[in-house]
Formats: sequence, C-alpha cells, structure tokens
Amino acid sequence: MKVKEVMHKGVDWVGPDTPITEIAKLMSQHDVGSIPIGEDDKLVGMVTDRDIACRGVVNGKDLAKLTARDVMSKGIFYCSDGEDLEDALRIMEQKQVRRLPVINDRKRMVGMLSLGDIADAASHELSG
Repeated sequence: MKVKEVMHKGVDWVGPDTPITEIAKLMSQHDVGSIPIGEDDKLVGMVTDRDIACRGVVNGKDLAKLTARDVMSKGIFYCSDGEDLEDALRIMEQKQVRRLPVINDRKRMVGMLSLGDIADAASHELSG
C-alpha cells in the first residue's frame, strides 16, 4: 500500500509568525493535532497540540502573545506520496512522531499521514 492511498489530502501550512491561538482554532476546525509551519516556500517545523500545551501553557507564558515560532518543533520529517506505507511507518517509529507531512515528486506538500490514517486503512499487523 502506498502513502497516497492513506494520507489526508489538501493540507495547508501557516507561517512561523502565526499566533498559536489561530493555530489552535485551525486544529479545532479541521479536527487535526498538528499544523505544518512554512517559510520561504519550505517546511520549517510543525506545531502540535502537545507543543502548545507543553511549550506554551505549562510554562505560564501569555498565550495571546505566542506564535508558532515560539512553540514549534523545529526541523521536519516527511515522507513521499509514492512511498510504501511500511517505509513511512519506519520513519515515524524512528523519529517518534505521530504525523508526517507528505510531499510529491516536485517537493510540494500534498497531504499529511497520521497514525490514525494508518490504523483506519492498513492491516492490524501493520498498524499495531
């Protein structure tokens, strides 16, 4: 099975200066747990619901003043839409992430792959 058969299609990103309150609203509206962060036409990081909680809320910072740059996980791990699902799962396991941006052969983000997507579409052995 290929990543493109399982991934969520049509994912957008936001810039690193986007307020985390706006990011949280996007997460809620789209029922997702992460938002990719891009700058100068490149992915530069990811903000997860956990990032907001652990780097924003727990530290007692003023949430109204925080941006993606303040809480995001820097660096980006990704997979290709033509990649075998098993290979993408290995990346997730090695990097200990639950979600991967998916790029196409032109290096454009075309979707997002989550453990939930895999659990819904793949065999029990693979998703386990």
